[in-house]
Amino acid sequence: MYGIGCSCIGRLLRVLDLVESVVEVADEEEEVMDWISCFPEGETHLESLVFECVECPVNFEALERLVARSPFLKKLRLNRFVSIPQLYRLMHRAPQLTHLGTGSFCASDDVAVGDQEPDYASAFAACKSLVCLSGFRDILPDYLPAIYPACANLTSLNLSYADVNADQLQPVILQCHKLQTLWVLDSICDEGLQAVAATCKDLQELRVFPVNTREEVEGPVSEVGLEVISQGCRKLQSILFFCQRMTNAAVIAMSKNCPDLVVFRLCIIGRYRPDPETQEPMDDGFGAIVKNCKKLTRLAVSGLLTDQAFRYIGMYGKLVRTLSVAFAGDSDQGLKYVLEGCPNLQKLEIRDSPFGDAALRSGLHHFYNMRFLWMSSCKLTRQACQEIARTLPHLALEVIDSQEDKADDHIEILYMYRSLDQPRNDAPKCVTILQ
Repeated sequence: MYGIGCSCIGRLLRVLDLVESVVEVADEEEEVMDWISCFPEGETHLESLVFECVECPVNFEALERLVARSPFLKKLRLNRFVSIPQLYRLMHRAPQLTHLGTGSFCASDDVAVGDQEPDYASAFAACKSLVCLSGFRDILPDYLPAIYPACANLTSLNLSYADVNADQLQPVILQCHKLQTLWVLDSICDEGLQAVAATCKDLQELRVFPVNTREEVEGPVSEVGLEVISQGCRKLQSILFFCQRMTNAAVIAMSKNCPDLVVFRLCIIGRYRPDPETQEPMDDGFGAIVKNCKKLTRLAVSGLLTDQAFRYIGMYGKLVRTLSVAFAGDSDQGLKYVLEGCPNLQKLEIRDSPFGDAALRSGLHHFYNMRFLWMSSCKLTRQACQEIARTLPHLALEVIDSQEDKADDHIEILYMYRSLDQPRNDAPKCVTILQ
């Protein structure tokens, strides 16, 4: 990390995006290094600076100077150590921003007791080109009104770190008529989703993440929220929806109201949960998705599902490239339907399902065309995996077992992927590479 600041690189650097990474900015003596100051003096060509995953404070004065001398900067996403008064100063230095990650969004020690806080709304009003907002770490909802001046132009809003309720969300959403992408926590409840459906007619992507994943705690979003979204947001192309109850009727409604869906990921928290109104499996709901959404390429299934659901996927999911399965199916036949019926399947992830050796062998004709197969807590044996390895020598098969001396031949995890190189030589002891 420290090396990025050398002057020859810094002068030419246009994009520095540290995303989904573990970034260490300390030396051997665990002293935090001032990497921001390593950018050379003078005007930069920096267009994007993203460091929200850096888990340590930054030299704010150096950051402010860097932003001030970067006239081409359009994207700035800050980590949680940047306070809201500091954000205010940065925004006034860079009113040309189009994408902003706010860092922390709560009260700060930077403002002395008795001092008047900055007019945060004026900073958002000055950024007239702002179309994408994210961040909101450690949010204090009282500060949310500050973003109102920017809402009318927003096409993307990420509140996935903001634990806000429906009453706090609604005044924001009611101004976001151009919104195309929205990420939220389920703390907004079905009432919050109703506000989204009523306002965001151009919405194309929605992700609803859970605040609490405990099975025994009733979730705040349900089939009511999903169905109202399908009725109000007919242009929806991608949805990730965590909930603890869902009905076939709501999923079928979504398949009819949003036929342009490309991604449908429904994660029903808890094992083998049926339709709560009919107590039937969720087969018909997911069957309707793959039948009516003819552009579908990514699917995640959950809830109580029989082999019939996988039969539907094999029949209608001809464009599906990525499939995720958990706690589903009755027998090997379910996976056979998928492997024999989905010619474009590239990525397949299965866990805690009753698929075994026969199901695995049914994909021999297709595995060379896939990028990877992950199966954990299924009914696979080491012998069958070894047979696959011998039959398909250009595939890498890794068997992962936490126990060294197991009494039976069943394995915990199979990870199979294409590899043009030799098997890796850095596998830990729990990994056996089959050849």
